Amino acid sequence: GIGTWGLNNSVAWGWGIVNFVWWIGIGHAGTAFSIFLLILRQKWRTSINRAAEAMTVFAVLAAGLFPMIHMGRIWLAFYIFPYPNSRGPLWLNFNSPLFWDVVAISTYLMASATFWYVGMIPDFATIRDRAKKTGNNIREAIYGLLSFGWDGSTRTWLRYETLAAILGGLTAPLVISVHSIVSMDFATSIMPGWHTTIFPPYFVIGAIFSGFGMVLTLMIVIRKLYKYEEYVTKAHLDAIGRILTFISLIMGTAYLTEIFIAWYSGSEYEFFAFFKNRITGDNYLPFYAMIISNAVVPQLFWIKKIRNNITMVFIISIIINIGMWFERYIIVITSLTKDYLPSAWADYTPSFVEVMLYIGTIGLFLVGVLGFFKFIPMFAASEIKGILRSTSDTKVRLEDN
Repeated sequence: GIGTWGLNNSVAWGWGIVNFVWWIGIGHAGTAFSIFLLILRQKWRTSINRAAEAMTVFAVLAAGLFPMIHMGRIWLAFYIFPYPNSRGPLWLNFNSPLFWDVVAISTYLMASATFWYVGMIPDFATIRDRAKKTGNNIREAIYGLLSFGWDGSTRTWLRYETLAAILGGLTAPLVISVHSIVSMDFATSIMPGWHTTIFPPYFVIGAIFSGFGMVLTLMIVIRKLYKYEEYVTKAHLDAIGRILTFISLIMGTAYLTEIFIAWYSGSEYEFFAFFKNRITGDNYLPFYAMIISNAVVPQLFWIKKIRNNITMVFIISIIINIGMWFERYIIVITSLTKDYLPSAWADYTPSFVEVMLYIGTIGLFLVGVLGFFKFIPMFAASEIKGILRSTSDTKVRLEDN
C-alpha cells in the first residue's frame, strides 16, 4: 500500500498527487489542441490532431492510476461511485472536490475518447476496403464493425462533419471545467498557498501549457522515429512554438499575480508560504526552476532561428515538461510541509516506490501511444487528403493568375 511511499502525518499527499495533476494537465492537450483548432478552422492541425488525441486518452488513464493507488486498496475503488448499495451509512460526500474529480475526469475521458473515435471512422473504412481487396476477412470484419458501415457518400460526410462539430462544441467546456475542478482540491481548503481564487484559471492555463509542450515533444519523436518529416513539417512545430510563447507569457503573469496577492492580502501565513517557504526558503530551487522553465525559457521561441532548429525546439519542450512538473510539486508539497502549526512541520522525501511508479506511468503512456499507432493510422488520412486537394486547387488558381 501507500505505506511504501514517503508520506507522513503532515504530508499526506506526495508524488502521487503531484503526478496525478501533471498527467491530467498533459491530458488536456489533445482535446484542447484538436477542438479549438477545429473551431478556428486551422487546417494545419490535421497532421497532429490524431497523435494529440491519443495522447489525451493515455495520459488520463495514467493519471487515473494515482488516485486509485492512493486509496490504499485499489480493489475497492468502486466505492467512490454513487450507486445504490447495501453498505449502510457508508456513502459519498458529494461536497468533496475529490468526488467532483471522479465525475469530471470520467466525463472528460469518455467525451475525449468519443471525439477521438469519431475522427477515426473514415480511416477505419479505408482499412476495411483495403482488407476486402486483399482478401483478409478477419481484418475486414473487425474494421467493418469499427467503421459503422461508412460508405463515403456526401450524406455520410455531412453527418460526420456535423457530429464532429457538435462533439467539439460539447467537449470544449470540459477542457476548462476538468482542471478547474482539479484545482478545487486545493482552493477549497484553508491551507496557506492553496486558498486562492486564482487557482481555476491558473490550473487551466498550466494544463494547456504542459499539454502543448508534451505534444511538441511527442511529435518531434514521432517525426524522427517514423521518418514523417513530410507530414510533420517545421511549419507545424513553428506554429506550436508560437502558441507556447503566448501561453508562457500568461503563465508568467499568473506567477507574478499569485505572489503579488500573497503580499497585498496582508496575511502573514500567505506571505510566509510564498516569500519565506518558496522564494527564499528550503524550496527555492524547485521554485526558481519552475519560473525559469515556464516563464523564461519558452520566450526563446521569439527567435526564428531557434523555432526552426529541431534540436533546440525539442530541448525547450523537455524543459517545459520538467518545469510544469516542478510547478505541481511546489503547489502540493511546499504548503503541506509547512502549514499553520510549526509543531506539525515535516520534511518530505519520495521513496523509491514513488519514483518507480512515476517512471512506470511514463512507460505506460509511451507504450499506449506508440502501440496504438501500430494498428491505427497516425495521421487522419481522410483530412490530409482534403488538405492536399485544397492546396493543389489553390496552387492551380495561383498559376492561372
